[in-house]
Amino acid sequence: MRRAVALSALTCALALTTVAPTTAPTAPATRPDRPATPAHSTTRPTPASLLDTIPRRGVLRVCTTGDYRPFTHRDPASGAYSGVDISMARDLARSLDAKPRYVPTTWAKLVDDLVAGRCDIAMGGVSITLPRARKVAFGEAVRTDGKTPIVRCADQDKYRTLEEIDRPGTTVIVNPGGTNEQFARSVIKRATIKPHPDNTTVFDEIIAGRADVMMTDASETRYQAKIHPELCAVHPDRPFTFSEKAYAVPRADFPFKEYVDQWVHLAKHDGTYQKYEDSWMAK
Repeated sequence: MRRAVALSALTCALALTTVAPTTAPTAPATRPDRPATPAHSTTRPTPASLLDTIPRRGVLRVCTTGDYRPFTHRDPASGAYSGVDISMARDLARSLDAKPRYVPTTWAKLVDDLVAGRCDIAMGGVSITLPRARKVAFGEAVRTDGKTPIVRCADQDKYRTLEEIDRPGTTVIVNPGGTNEQFARSVIKRATIKPHPDNTTVFDEIIAGRADVMMTDASETRYQAKIHPELCAVHPDRPFTFSEKAYAVPRADFPFKEYVDQWVHLAKHDGTYQKYEDSWMAK
């Protein structure tokens, strides 16, 4: 009996010694010429903001038409710029430790030039419109405005309503590419629309009798009536439309837009903007 038990124990011991040991799988070696793949990251680099770029560059690039007094005017002889928004541009540049550089543009190309990066901001009596707002961002509005007629003073009682303006025989002059032309073409069906390429001389056409009416922003009609005694602004306190003027910046640059908003807000409430506007409207 004892011999049978001993044989059974020996048999079990021999069976255990023949089982292969279990080992963990070996990780494949990394090839020295192929770096390990980094873990997936959802973090994207933050694009540089003009709020940082402009101080480093030392220049604020301002798209402006130079043909819309009292907001922006380029002297044809000297090339120097002046106007309410030119003064504001100098202040903005100074606040960013930079100097302004004015980039000539037209009303038809203003937004596209900003989108293409030819400038950092668009200034100079720019009206906020929904088509423009699809491409650029507007800062806090600097003033309200609206389209109203300017005519020869002898005709100021003749062209007070759209019905009185939109008649055969009336010539409505427009500067092409901007909101003035857009408004005129949307409401004028029977009168003649006459494009005039130079916004700085368009009012001379009314004085000379080659046009009867121009519908533009009330602020411009007030200014032009001051410098041209032959012309009168028609109900500028009750314009046909409502609009606001603001400065346009690149759509995706939120830090820069927030800075411009804050700067405009302060300039409106500390009297800076009003001081510049009063200096032109008093001329």
